[in-house]
Amino acid sequence: MAELSMEAFTDTVINAMGPNTSPRVREVMTALIRHMHDFAREVKLTTPEYLAACDFVVRIGQISDEKRNEGILASDVFGLESLVDFLDQAASSAEVTPSATSEPTSSAILGPFWREHSPILENGASIVQGGPQGESVLVQGRVLSIDGKPVKDAMVAVWEDAPNGLYEQQDPNQPEYNLRGQFRTDAEGRYAFRGWRPVPYPIPFDGPAGDLLQMMDRHPNRPGHFHFRVRAPGHQELVTQVFDRESKYVDSDSVFAVKESLIIDFKPAPEGTDTQYVVDYDIHLQPSKT
Repeated sequence: MAELSMEAFTDTVINAMGPNTSPRVREVMTALIRHMHDFAREVKLTTPEYLAACDFVVRIGQISDEKRNEGILASDVFGLESLVDFLDQAASSAEVTPSATSEPTSSAILGPFWREHSPILENGASIVQGGPQGESVLVQGRVLSIDGKPVKDAMVAVWEDAPNGLYEQQDPNQPEYNLRGQFRTDAEGRYAFRGWRPVPYPIPFDGPAGDLLQMMDRHPNRPGHFHFRVRAPGHQELVTQVFDRESKYVDSDSVFAVKESLIIDFKPAPEGTDTQYVVDYDIHLQPSKT
């Protein structure tokens, strides 16, 4: 019979893994079990607290659907997704070749509001399909490799919240795929789109993620930002966000995703143009690992 003394208990659980466990699963699960057990010992976790935690996990599943991923929201409140992003970025940066002429664009979290199959639009087109009106902006730039060469046929997917602070899947009054679009770069790597200047918004806090924020006496707000997901043959995929320098909460993002290199400026558009602001933002991609 397995030894279940307090001293040997954690090792007993770890050693229960069978011989067909993959090396990576064994590495991850060994660390997870050890950290969980050490955590329970450190805080002297009680049975009611343990049951409350199990209920919390159940509630995450109950409130989640194709339009809301409460698991991501809860992990974002803990800063876990941003930490994983930092780890991935550090690993990728270590692979940058000495011949690179520029740093790769910093990554950022995907977040819970990503949707596949947004419309493919012509460069310079608007991602506004209806809904609340805001301050208009033209976002333009180039997708380049880290050696400075333009990346042709990169697919630049963008999405943002509406001027009322809601993404379209949160708001029944917005058209499907409002403020979402995909743009293919030209031979010079150029992309451009029109949208609204993004506004700060609270992450959904009517569920378990909101309960966490309240327990820790924290606000739920994010600064105004655009999301980017860039995919191009021969290059590593980039998921990132860019943040309005003048936006409230840029220094206290509730999900800890802001990086200095991802802060952008909204410049007043030249007189006589059809937009109020212009953002110039180049994106630098790393080559594929294989």
